[in-house]
Formats: sequence, structure tokens, C-alpha cells
Amino acid sequence: MDTITRRRFLVASGVTGGLLTAGAAAYRLRDVLDTAGDRDPAAKTLVLVTLYGGNDGLNTVVPYADPAYAAARPDLAYGPEEVLDLGGGVGLNPGLAGLHRLFGQRRLAIVRGAGYPKPNRSHFQSMDIWQTAQPGRPGVTGWLGRWLDTAGGDPRLAVSFEPVLPPLLAGAISAGATVPGGELALPGGVSPESVTAFGTAAPGEAPAQARAAACFADLIRVRELMSQVSEDTPEGAESGDDEAPATATGGAAPPLDRQLALVARCIEAGAATRVYSVSLGGFDLHADGKAQQRALLTRLDEPLTAFADRMAGRGVVIAVYSEFGRRVRANASDGTDHGTASDMFVLGDGVSGGLHGEPPSLTDLDDGDLKYTVDFRNVYATLLSGVLDTEPARVLDGWAGGLPGLLST
Repeated sequence: MDTITRRRFLVASGVTGGLLTAGAAAYRLRDVLDTAGDRDPAAKTLVLVTLYGGNDGLNTVVPYADPAYAAARPDLAYGPEEVLDLGGGVGLNPGLAGLHRLFGQRRLAIVRGAGYPKPNRSHFQSMDIWQTAQPGRPGVTGWLGRWLDTAGGDPRLAVSFEPVLPPLLAGAISAGATVPGGELALPGGVSPESVTAFGTAAPGEAPAQARAAACFADLIRVRELMSQVSEDTPEGAESGDDEAPATATGGAAPPLDRQLALVARCIEAGAATRVYSVSLGGFDLHADGKAQQRALLTRLDEPLTAFADRMAGRGVVIAVYSEFGRRVRANASDGTDHGTASDMFVLGDGVSGGLHGEPPSLTDLDDGDLKYTVDFRNVYATLLSGVLDTEPARVLDGWAGGLPGLLST
């Protein structure tokens, strides 16, 4: 077998071109639990859940009493007898039984009509907008990466359990840590010892390549830590055979229950981390979307509500969002196409449960799409000030707004 060189390893691992930034951003991975005991007991924690693919907001928070809803979706709409009623002619998707319980306990806030000016219907560009919080022209830093810059830059303050670091945790001078929640898969012929050796700086090497290689050396050091943390994961938390495990070469994120179980263990251990990023994909349902979305929402609901119950009283706030909603009218394949405004969920300690914001009109549309009623930066501003104790304008390019009443403390 050919000897694999440092350069060939980086190429085989996908750390070239556009992925170089993602690899480089994770180069300072350290033992997250080493920070146990350093945490301010009064500090709160933000957990951000990204739903990739553009979740259909109208079939998540269902305006079943609006005749325009059923008229636009004759075979896709839910009837009033199918939804989990929230009052006022609105109900939750039947796959969200746990969140419905939390809503009844005033522990879940639903923000209606979240979006931004001049919406973009591209998955990649719209997700860039949400993760950078820069609708005019997405930059190269994420909104929580910029927060990390203001908080001292220690990557352990912002941790992702996804295969690569999401752009939202990349700052201008620092970046969060990505800790894959699955097995570390290496190219053929490469041992963990070889990867550690690759992390040593080479004379004359480009800084970006050196940072990328150091990322993988750090992954080796973290793998044993995460396997130890996983031993305390509740039985069955690694279920979900339809999800590919996370690897050093990218790929799908681990199942959401596993990601959240790792977050819970870190929080319970007293890690200094203030922000965690987890994700669930698969929401781009252009055909036969009703049953598939319900199944996906169940896969969100069960681990999310179990996590919220486990974290109650620990100062944890969870925010759930997707890059856009879907068009009001169903397509010819009983699915929905890329749309604009949608709903956000915010739950946890100090959250004022209930419906927030104005629901968009289903008849006063922008070329068939919903008009946003709440700028998502207002939600971010509230999370920055109420959870991360940070002046929003410092992070959101001068944006100083907020969403009054979303957080009670």
C-alpha cells in the first residue's frame, strides 16, 4: 500500500477548496470537559437547532381555521381534527406531541412569520443569511462566531456536534469547536498515530493547510473523550439507522437524540460552553410531503422535549429554525416548493410561552409566498441579550432590536 503523505491525507479527507475553512475553523478543538468548574453558575446556555432543507411552517404550525389554507393545499392540509390545538384556530402538526405539552405548560414560545427582507429561495444562500445574520450581503462570519470574538475566543465556549463546523460559529478572529458525535473514519492506510503526526507544523507550510491538519490531530484527542461521554448516553440514544454517522470526512450529522445527549452530558458536567449547535436534515420535501414531514417532526419532537425536560432548571434556552418555509400552494406532487417566512420555536428556562408575532396573511402574498412579519434578527437580539448577556448591536452589525416578551428574565 502506498504511503499516504500529509498532503494526500488532507485531500482524501476533503479538506481542500471550499471545505478548508470548515476544517481550519475546528483546529483548536480541546477537551470540552476540561472546563468543568470554570463556569459561572449564573450563566445561561443557548442550544441552537438547525432544521436543514426548509421546513414547511404552514404544516408545522397549522392555521387550520383559515379557509385559504385548505384551499391552497387540498390534499396536503391538515383538518382541525388532526392537529394538536393551540387555540385561536391554530394547531401543531400531530408529530409534535411533546412540544404541544410544553406549549400547554407555557414553556414553548412560537414566533410567527420569522424572515428577512428580500428573501432568498436558495438553500445555501438563505442558510448563509440565517447563520451570518446579514440579509443584505452575507459575510464570512457567523452571528455566534462574532459573539465568540467578543467573549474571548476560546473555542470551547461554542461547540457543535456536527461533522464540520457550521458557519454560524466562525468568527473573524476565532471559531467554535466541532466535536463529531460518531466514529472517526480515516482514509485507508492511515492510523490515529499518523493523524496525530500530521498535526505537527511543517516548515514553509501555508497557514491554512497547517490549521486544517491540526483539526484532525485534535479529533483524535477528542475521540476518546466523546466515547467516554457517550457511555452515559441513555439506552437507545444511538438509534436511527437511516442517519449516517459523522466522520472526519464530513457526511450526515449523527441522530439528533445522540447530539442532544452529548450536549446534556456537557451541561451536567459543568462545562464552560455557552453555545451548542445541533442539527436535523431532510426537510426539502418537494413530493409526498405530508407523511414524510410528520415523521421528521416526530424525530425532532421526541429528543427535543426529552432534552428540555432533562435540562429544566439549568438555565438552558433552545431555539429552533430553518432556512425558509415553503410556498403557500402545494405543488402537483403533493409537496411544497421553496418559500420564505416560517415559524421559530424557543423553549426552556425563562421563556414566555405562547404565540409571538403576527401570523402572515395567506392571501396577501409576495409572488405566492408569505410576507415576513418578524425579522429573525429580533429573535437573535433577544437571545444575545437575555441568554448570552451581550449587547446585540456589537454582534448584529448595529441591529439593536429585540422581540419584547419572548423571555421573561
